Amino acid sequence: MDNYHNMREKIRHSVLGGILPFDRSEIPVEVIAGVVLATIAVPEVMGYAKIAGMPVITGIYTLLFPLVIFALFCTSRHLIVGADSATAAILFSIMVPLATPGSAKYIALVSSTALLCAVLLIAARLFKLGFVADFLSRTVLVGFLSGVGIQVAISQLSGMFGISTSGIDAIPQLISFFMHLPVTSIPTLIVSIIVVVFIVGTRFYSKRFPGALIAVIGTIIASMMFNFSKIGVSSIGYVPSGLPVFSVPTFYFSDYYTLFVAAGACFIVIIAQSAATSRAYAIKNFESLDEDRDIVGLALANGVAGLSGTFVINGSPTKTEVAVESGANSQLASLVTAGVVLVVLVFLTKPISFLPIATLSSIVFLIGINLVDLSSLKDIRSKMPSEFILALVTMATVILFGVLAGIIVAVIISMLWHLSNSYSPNNSYLTRNEKGLWVFAPISPGDDTMEGLIVYRFNRDLFYANSDKLMREALRLVNESRRPIKWFVLDTAGFSDIDYSSAEMMKNLHEILSRNNITFVITIPIPRLKDQLERSGLIDIIGEDKVFVNFRDAVEAFVEYCKDDDSIVEW
Repeated sequence: MDNYHNMREKIRHSVLGGILPFDRSEIPVEVIAGVVLATIAVPEVMGYAKIAGMPVITGIYTLLFPLVIFALFCTSRHLIVGADSATAAILFSIMVPLATPGSAKYIALVSSTALLCAVLLIAARLFKLGFVADFLSRTVLVGFLSGVGIQVAISQLSGMFGISTSGIDAIPQLISFFMHLPVTSIPTLIVSIIVVVFIVGTRFYSKRFPGALIAVIGTIIASMMFNFSKIGVSSIGYVPSGLPVFSVPTFYFSDYYTLFVAAGACFIVIIAQSAATSRAYAIKNFESLDEDRDIVGLALANGVAGLSGTFVINGSPTKTEVAVESGANSQLASLVTAGVVLVVLVFLTKPISFLPIATLSSIVFLIGINLVDLSSLKDIRSKMPSEFILALVTMATVILFGVLAGIIVAVIISMLWHLSNSYSPNNSYLTRNEKGLWVFAPISPGDDTMEGLIVYRFNRDLFYANSDKLMREALRLVNESRRPIKWFVLDTAGFSDIDYSSAEMMKNLHEILSRNNITFVITIPIPRLKDQLERSGLIDIIGEDKVFVNFRDAVEAFVEYCKDDDSIVEW
């Protein structure tokens, strides 16, 4: 077993790292998992194509060449890629003002966006820009995806009720829906209700049961047998068969700004969602990742998607969960899924043309509802009420102003939340606990470490925005101390980096303390930080003999100092 895992680690950095090595005894399980994934993912990606405003067949295309390319070049053994609801919603909301959904220009714009995403992902790999996704906190990501889910669900009501609505964003669509509600197509609504009840009912039986696929097959057969179009139930119409045609999409230079905005928004979601999903399953299965290689895999998958006339590819939490629950333990299951999709494209597109729009809308509606993560929202509310407000704000922004605004607000809120935490750290001072051990405790007025000494720790990275807070708090501790202070020790174990403003602040602090006959001492456990402080000139100012590696050495030095200072009564 150890040799097997060692071999995995060696292959991890090479092509086929997500597939090799595998145990031959696992092949039947991988094949079954791939077939199950295909049966669930095919109707799902057809729904995502509808969300994106693209022809239904293009959703199926995302499960062919892009899926194969990612499986060959990634290192994650579990992450499944393909069309995704969040990126599909972004594409629709940004592109629909430029062209009619499904038109040649619209398809070209969307495919160009996939190519631009590939370029951005390659840049992220070369210039190590993947950190951008870290600015999307888990809290706002939950709010963002929940908002997308509600928006997606609202957008499908017209198809489920057989009516026409107007508007791009959720609220205008909802208003238009209620205005046209009196002209509901009853046969269409009946089909929608049957599909929803069936899929939800099968989920109670088993999450792995392909309820969506059976609903698709059943309503296609019913549509062919009973000629649904005659009773007012519309079908999706002609679906071309065969493999996608590879070509470079027409790039509309006049719309370059919108294209880059769409690609940038999708890029952030791709990085954040794919990394979060692959990390989660790697941790769960005690496996390591090369996330830089996975970014390359995502870039190549999006490049192939753009050249094959389909849309943006993203790591999918739902598809990944389906594959893992079905027994998949490598990307071999993805290759099996692609094989099943190939059969569908070559032989089964004609029956798909009879699929009722109500069926597809109902499937997409349920996908949207599933994106509303109520359990996580409840968990956030109970544990972090302030962060729950941030999630609600992000969700409301998506619903009221669209997905692009939601992305922008999500990033801004996450950054502001991080900055607020950095600006207001819970700093501490060194003291002895009941057992006589040194511990860092929360600060309260009048505290000191021992007579004549304060050891103070600033528990966040130090930068221009919070450096003055350090100085104000340090001086307050000195001024409010119940006993005169001789040494003030700044323990830097709470931060690892400084900027110019922070270094200048420390010089000012040293000067103020010196004027009050207080020695400024600093502990620096990180060599890089010491190098920065030496370049700033701070070490020369305070003296090399007042710089220690850790607080224990500083305390011992102070004790030695106290032996020669009769003013400190305790010593």
